[in-house]
Amino acid sequence: MNAPAVEVSGLVIDVARPDGTRKAIVEDVSFAIPKGEVLALIGESGSGKTTIALSMMGYSRFGARISAECIRVGDMRIDRMAENELPTIRGRRISYIAQSAAAAFNPSRPIMAQVIEPLLVHRLADRRTAEAKAIEIFRSLALPSPETIGQRYPHQVSGGQLQRLMAAMALITDPELVILDEPTTALDVTTQVEVLHTFKSAIAASGATAIYVSHDLAVVAQVADRIVVLKNGRTSEEGTAEQILEAPSSDYTKSLLAAAHPAVRPSADASEDNVLTVSAIRAGYGRIVDGQPAIPVLSNVGFTLKRGATIGVIGESGSGKSTLARVIAGLLPAAGGEVQLDGDVLPADMADRSREQLRRIQMVFQNADTALNPAHTVGEILSRPLAFYHGLKGAAAAARVAELLDIIQLPRGLETRRSTELSGGQKQRINLARALAAEPDVLLCDEVTSALDTVVGAAILDLIDELRRKLGIATVFISHDISTVKAFCDKMLVLYSGTAVELSRQAEFAGAIRHPYTRLLVDSVPDMDRSWLTHRAAVERAAMPGASLRNAAGEALCRFLPRCPAAIAGTCDAVPAPLRESAGQAILCHHTLADLSSAASAEIR
Repeated sequence: MNAPAVEVSGLVIDVARPDGTRKAIVEDVSFAIPKGEVLALIGESGSGKTTIALSMMGYSRFGARISAECIRVGDMRIDRMAENELPTIRGRRISYIAQSAAAAFNPSRPIMAQVIEPLLVHRLADRRTAEAKAIEIFRSLALPSPETIGQRYPHQVSGGQLQRLMAAMALITDPELVILDEPTTALDVTTQVEVLHTFKSAIAASGATAIYVSHDLAVVAQVADRIVVLKNGRTSEEGTAEQILEAPSSDYTKSLLAAAHPAVRPSADASEDNVLTVSAIRAGYGRIVDGQPAIPVLSNVGFTLKRGATIGVIGESGSGKSTLARVIAGLLPAAGGEVQLDGDVLPADMADRSREQLRRIQMVFQNADTALNPAHTVGEILSRPLAFYHGLKGAAAAARVAELLDIIQLPRGLETRRSTELSGGQKQRINLARALAAEPDVLLCDEVTSALDTVVGAAILDLIDELRRKLGIATVFISHDISTVKAFCDKMLVLYSGTAVELSRQAEFAGAIRHPYTRLLVDSVPDMDRSWLTHRAAVERAAMPGASLRNAAGEALCRFLPRCPAAIAGTCDAVPAPLRESAGQAILCHHTLADLSSAASAEIR
């Protein structure tokens, strides 16, 4: 029997405590990977997934120490290699694909120079040979214009393309082991499908063995042959992908699977009055001329929201979701339209809003790491809005900080810590508590769970849901996670290239009638069926148009037209799409609601 390509036995990784003793953060982890197979490491944040994966390159974070009975990749004993030997294998025989391609690329250098760098650094090819090989890999990864895309800079390609270019950089040396660390977490659903498909095909074609780090079980189901479930740095369960996903033996694994299928929450008891009304918003970036920004994003977007209710805003990256939140908050003044709070029109620019108007609309940002000041303690972070909006100081402020910690279900005493001492889930709770300190009427949540694992993300959603029901806070929930939005929100607003193509209540959104773009999004959400990615038809994703398509008369046409599988020749390309309305649903489409109801998968019959 052939020896596995990768073998790990008795892996321990520990860190030094302040008192000089050491604490194990990974303990007694063992696994083996046959050549050409993919092993997934899954678990919550802090379970040791990335730490274990990086140890395969002999790398550990500052202050950590790696020891093991055996860490072997091919004929290399990583655990026996000297520190000066490890750089010779990193990026050559073992490659790493990180979560954020944007952070991995140098914005000041052309893409080609960066992709071929591993070949040049390790002296495996001359520049001409390296560039020719890169172009072949670009082609295998289904990148557009493979002969010339390398001449672009990182900011000149989409997020999905940049993620695939990072894979090209990792695969160009024909490595024996490829480590993929949450490579699709930040991508929207249609881009994720493309990237997963190309990653899986490229790794299979190269014959490399792979370790895939993820907290998304539906993604893992598409790529993994075997799965190791981790909890607190120890192996909770290990087995084939089929066994782990279909018949898990560990209660912890069962809890992860349950968190991946959020239960639909019934609509909240909302008041009859609209607390927030957004009407005919036009917005974008750059100088506004004749009511139009230089770079238009949103066109004629609107909705209403009752007190205590939640609206989910979904769409691909670049669809205008975050821009809409910025307009409502006054961070980006709209070029046209208006935002009303309890019937009063708000000034477009937050600088012109009163302190009371600012208090009543609060935003919870996506990345708590950048939203929270690392120099301030939790108590200081929460005390600032208490002083600004309510004039609370001293003992009164301290008492309210303690109450806020109770509300977000964190222990009192945490107020003396800085944000850098908290876990990802704790930081996001503090991020939420800061917004709640203002006692707002409207909460704008911008991708607040996208960087969290499924269990922590579900806990944050449960908390927001409980608070909006208890406190009557209306919530605008922005996400590219359609499963979460379907389970969590009373209404759904679907944006495509800055245009609202569908607005539906929860019950109608779960039904058969959907805009073709909404159908594309829903069909692009991975499920636990391991054959899903194989059977999923390749999605031809055209570049998102920067401006509205127009007919000969200058009228705006449907922006989804270049990608629509159900476009009607002579109609969709000639006449503006009408708004089809029924009880609880409005869809911008030439197809009647009856046509849309009979639509199959991604195609109108």
